[in-house]
Amino acid sequence: MSHICPQCAAEMKREESRTEVVKHKGDSLTVTGLAGWFCTACEEAIFDDESALRYGAAGDTLIAKSRERQQAEIRRIRKKLGLTQIEAGQLVGVGKIAFSRYERGESQAPGPLVKLLRLVDQHPELIAEVRVA
Repeated sequence: MSHICPQCAAEMKREESRTEVVKHKGDSLTVTGLAGWFCTACEEAIFDDESALRYGAAGDTLIAKSRERQQAEIRRIRKKLGLTQIEAGQLVGVGKIAFSRYERGESQAPGPLVKLLRLVDQHPELIAEVRVA
Protein backbone atom coordinates (compact mmCIF):
# COMPACT_ATOMS: atom_id res chain seq x y z
CA MET A 1 0.00 0.00 0.00
CA SER A 2 1.43 3.36 -1.03
CA HIS A 3 0.80 6.75 0.58
CA ILE A 4 1.19 10.17 -0.99
CA CYS A 5 2.56 13.05 1.07
CA PRO A 6 -0.13 15.62 1.87
CA GLN A 7 2.53 18.34 1.91
CA CYS A 8 4.36 17.82 -1.40
CA ALA A 9 2.60 14.87 -3.12
CA ALA A 10 5.76 12.73 -3.12
CA GLU A 11 5.73 9.07 -2.14
CA MET A 12 5.72 8.21 1.55
CA LYS A 13 7.57 5.24 3.02
CA ARG A 14 6.48 3.15 6.01
CA GLU A 15 8.95 2.93 8.91
CA GLU A 16 8.57 1.08 12.19
CA SER A 17 11.50 2.42 14.20
CA ARG A 18 12.38 5.96 13.25
CA THR A 19 14.31 8.39 15.44
CA GLU A 20 13.30 12.05 15.45
CA VAL A 21 14.71 15.02 17.34
CA VAL A 22 12.11 17.41 18.77
CA LYS A 23 13.42 20.98 19.23
CA HIS A 24 12.10 24.04 21.04
CA LYS A 25 13.96 27.25 21.93
CA GLY A 26 17.42 25.71 21.99
CA ASP A 27 16.45 22.51 23.79
CA SER A 28 15.95 19.12 22.15
CA LEU A 29 14.77 15.62 22.95
CA THR A 30 15.37 12.49 20.90
CA VAL A 31 12.36 10.22 20.44
CA THR A 32 13.13 6.70 19.22
CA GLY A 33 11.00 3.86 17.91
CA LEU A 34 8.51 6.04 16.05
CA ALA A 35 6.24 4.30 13.58
CA GLY A 36 4.31 5.77 10.68
CA TRP A 37 4.60 7.07 7.14
CA PHE A 38 7.46 9.38 6.21
CA CYS A 39 7.84 11.46 3.05
CA THR A 40 10.86 10.62 0.92
CA ALA A 41 11.10 14.23 -0.32
CA CYS A 42 10.09 16.79 2.32
CA GLU A 43 10.35 14.86 5.61
CA GLU A 44 6.63 15.20 6.40
CA ALA A 45 5.49 12.53 8.86
CA ILE A 46 2.19 10.83 9.63
CA PHE A 47 2.77 9.03 12.90
CA ASP A 48 0.79 6.09 14.20
CA ASP A 49 -1.34 7.02 17.24
CA GLU A 50 1.10 5.83 19.92
CA SER A 51 4.06 7.45 18.17
CA ALA A 52 2.15 10.71 17.77
CA LEU A 53 1.44 10.74 21.51
CA ARG A 54 5.11 10.18 22.38
CA TYR A 55 6.29 12.81 19.90
CA GLY A 56 3.74 15.30 21.23
CA ALA A 57 4.70 14.55 24.84
CA ALA A 58 8.32 15.33 24.02
CA GLY A 59 7.25 18.70 22.61
CA ASP A 60 5.12 19.39 25.68
CA THR A 61 8.10 18.60 27.93
CA LEU A 62 10.30 21.06 26.05
CA ILE A 63 7.65 23.80 26.21
CA ALA A 64 7.24 23.27 29.97
CA LYS A 65 11.02 23.44 30.44
CA SER A 66 11.16 26.69 28.45
CA ARG A 67 8.35 28.22 30.51
CA GLU A 68 10.04 27.21 33.78
CA ARG A 69 13.26 28.81 32.62
CA GLN A 70 11.44 31.99 31.61
CA GLN A 71 9.44 32.27 34.85
CA ALA A 72 12.63 31.86 36.89
CA GLU A 73 14.34 34.52 34.78
CA ILE A 74 11.46 36.98 35.24
CA ARG A 75 11.48 36.42 39.02
CA ARG A 76 15.27 36.75 39.19
CA ILE A 77 15.26 40.04 37.26
CA ARG A 78 12.44 41.51 39.37
CA LYS A 79 14.23 40.61 42.59
CA LYS A 80 17.60 41.85 41.30
CA LEU A 81 15.99 45.21 40.55
CA GLY A 82 14.41 45.27 44.02
CA LEU A 83 10.86 45.53 42.66
CA THR A 84 7.62 44.18 44.05
CA GLN A 85 5.29 42.42 41.63
CA ILE A 86 3.12 45.56 41.61
CA GLU A 87 6.11 47.76 40.72
CA ALA A 88 7.35 45.31 38.08
CA GLY A 89 3.87 45.14 36.57
CA GLN A 90 3.67 48.93 36.42
CA LEU A 91 7.14 49.04 34.86
CA VAL A 92 6.12 46.77 31.97
CA GLY A 93 2.48 47.88 31.68
CA VAL A 94 0.60 44.96 33.24
CA GLY A 95 -1.16 44.44 36.54
CA LYS A 96 0.17 42.60 39.59
CA ILE A 97 -1.98 39.55 38.88
CA ALA A 98 -0.70 39.26 35.30
CA PHE A 99 2.91 39.69 36.43
CA SER A 100 2.42 37.10 39.15
CA ARG A 101 1.05 34.65 36.57
CA TYR A 102 4.16 35.16 34.42
CA GLU A 103 6.40 34.40 37.41
CA ARG A 104 4.41 31.27 38.28
CA GLY A 105 4.36 30.09 34.67
CA GLU A 106 0.56 30.14 34.50
CA SER A 107 0.68 32.52 31.53
CA GLN A 108 3.27 33.00 28.84
CA ALA A 109 4.85 36.43 29.16
CA PRO A 110 4.71 38.40 25.89
CA GLY A 111 8.01 38.52 24.02
CA PRO A 112 8.39 42.33 24.19
CA LEU A 113 7.88 42.23 27.98
CA VAL A 114 10.64 39.64 28.37
CA LYS A 115 12.95 41.64 26.10
CA LEU A 116 12.34 44.79 28.14
CA LEU A 117 13.10 42.96 31.39
CA ARG A 118 16.29 41.52 29.90
CA LEU A 119 17.36 44.99 28.74
CA VAL A 120 16.77 46.51 32.17
CA ASP A 121 18.55 43.51 33.72
CA GLN A 122 21.65 44.28 31.64
CA HIS A 123 21.30 48.07 32.06
CA PRO A 124 19.61 48.80 35.41
CA GLU A 125 20.37 52.49 34.97
CA LEU A 126 17.58 52.56 32.35
CA ILE A 127 14.89 51.71 34.88
CA ALA A 128 14.23 55.40 35.61
CA GLU A 129 13.66 56.08 31.90
CA VAL A 130 11.35 53.07 31.54
CA ARG A 131 9.30 54.20 34.55
CA VAL A 132 8.74 57.62 32.96
CA ALA A 133 7.47 56.12 29.69
